[in-house]
Amino acid sequence: MTTPLLSVKNLNLTIPTGSGTLHAVRGIDFDLHRGETLSIVGESGSGKSLTSLALMGLLGKSIARQADEMNFDGVDLLAANRRVMRDLRGNRIAMIFQEPMTSLNPAYTIGDQLTETLLLHRKVSKAVARARAIELLEKVGITAAESRLSQYPHQLSGGLRQRVMIALALMCEPDLLIADEPTTALDVTIQAQILRLLVDLTREMNMAMILITHDLGVVARVADKVAVMYAGELVETGPAQEVFATPSHPYTRGLLRCIPQPGKTERGAPLGTIPGVVPSLIGEVSGCVFRTRCPHAQVACRAEIPQHGTASHGFRCVYDDGALSEEGELA
Repeated sequence: MTTPLLSVKNLNLTIPTGSGTLHAVRGIDFDLHRGETLSIVGESGSGKSLTSLALMGLLGKSIARQADEMNFDGVDLLAANRRVMRDLRGNRIAMIFQEPMTSLNPAYTIGDQLTETLLLHRKVSKAVARARAIELLEKVGITAAESRLSQYPHQLSGGLRQRVMIALALMCEPDLLIADEPTTALDVTIQAQILRLLVDLTREMNMAMILITHDLGVVARVADKVAVMYAGELVETGPAQEVFATPSHPYTRGLLRCIPQPGKTERGAPLGTIPGVVPSLIGEVSGCVFRTRCPHAQVACRAEIPQHGTASHGFRCVYDDGALSEEGELA
């Protein structure tokens, strides 16, 4: 089997607060190969974006990062100094941030920001960098691309700024693209086009992608692998088709019941919900963090939770594979 492009083992992120230590991310494990798309899904505040920022080395100074391994194509990200990370960011690892207005510099034109990335990491002329910027702006669906280069971020709509961010991330044809809600500011009709573009580019350039999203419909269309995240932990991981066909963790099943199923959900029928709120992660965190919202919780859920499933499709739950029926009830 080929060596993963990115390998993460036991990633933990802690943040000191006035009330104690916040255990924001705990025990994250995953591998990602070239050409693969891994989608991380979960509720807001589950730690998805923090995980991606940890990979990029963009965490705040107060956030402590610990892991057994964080290896990117032979580069130890845990031991990498600022110069190494500066060479990687925007070049071999790129990120599409969720909020383009705060990610683009308001004092520089779109053209300056796009060409700067290529000029910094590649020995090319300004003319070549400008041509590359125009090419990518057209590729992400921006009309009159050449005239946009002289505009500033505040002169563009939210959707256009988001597309500029996508073009910016692709300037150096990275090996790994991290897309944090890349279609948030786009119209529904444009979302599918942008997602298809990202998928086509990952295949064309043999690029790996981590896609962070709330939209399970998006995941079903574009992801090869899915990692379901809840309260800082990965509760279920596996191939996208398997996770959607045979969801094993109660939280994954709850998420799927919240969306309409073609051919199954009757018109006008109420969608499922997940009652309760995400528990506090300040102080000691033990047992299953979903137990306060799970209809099948028992005393054993307070103890250490075993890992079930296979090497490719695993989940953390006291119930083994098959203990819950397809409807999420006890078998």
